[in-house]
Amino acid sequence: MTSSQKPLGTAFGPFTTAEEVAQGTDLSGKIAIVTGGASNLGRETVRILSLKGATVIVPARDPNAARQALADIPNVSVSAMNLLDPSSIDAFAADFLSSRRPLDLLILSAGVMATSLFRDAKGHEGQFATNHLGHFHLTGALWSSLRRADGTRVVVLSSRGHQLGGFDLSDLAFNRRAYDKWLAYGQAKTANALFAVALDARGVGHGIRAYSVHPGSILGPLARHLSREEIDQFGAVNADGSAVIDPARDLKTPQQGAATTIWCATSPALNGIGGVYCEDCDIAPIETEGRFGVRPFATNPETAEALWAESARLVDIHQPGYS
Repeated sequence: MTSSQKPLGTAFGPFTTAEEVAQGTDLSGKIAIVTGGASNLGRETVRILSLKGATVIVPARDPNAARQALADIPNVSVSAMNLLDPSSIDAFAADFLSSRRPLDLLILSAGVMATSLFRDAKGHEGQFATNHLGHFHLTGALWSSLRRADGTRVVVLSSRGHQLGGFDLSDLAFNRRAYDKWLAYGQAKTANALFAVALDARGVGHGIRAYSVHPGSILGPLARHLSREEIDQFGAVNADGSAVIDPARDLKTPQQGAATTIWCATSPALNGIGGVYCEDCDIAPIETEGRFGVRPFATNPETAEALWAESARLVDIHQPGYS
């Protein structure tokens, strides 16, 4: 387990917004890439990074729609990229690398949840491929730019969904197991947390620190594959169809949901700390039961290394210090 996986006792909490977390932060001259940055949590993350002076690049599967969604936020550019298409990931990364700019912040916010079974072109299960493998590939492709920065943070959006379990390193593609959309989601979110553990171990010597985040439960596009009945079961919708906002029960606004991402990306409280899973603008405690905290299996360094080795095999990345 990660020895740093202990709450710091910050002044923030579930009601804190991203803008409140960022007070006093100056990101002038910093470069950030935010996947999933055109909607909901990702868009709020982009807005705050821009507000604090960063130049933000948003890779998007539909660049035109992303540009429209981000039109009112300054210092933002959009480029084409599809996390399920390795060639598009490589093309996006090559374009950024050609600028010779350092990459100060990499926010891996894009994802899908509880979908029917689908697979990428290589047969990988779709939720795992989108949420983890695509981001693993992108980070590797950008590795030299991350190393070029004078201190870099990588923030990976995980979820309390990791508590659903389902992580099976011998059957990540659900070839042997019957497919279950929630177990597949839990597996992908566990992979996100483990990725941060192994990435931090590789990056720390180069000034690269990595964190995984549970942002909270925010009703938005991520729930597009759920029926109204399923959403009702979570108690997340009022009778008039509006979202229930109750941060004490983890039901947050996008502004509150983006707070932990911004905290991990900018907080000096995390200087010298990495590879940890965070929630409510603090490092989460390790818990074996209950709704809060991170499960031990999602912070286990041996499991993280085993997942890294398998991910590198599946993605076929060869970067010095990364593969």
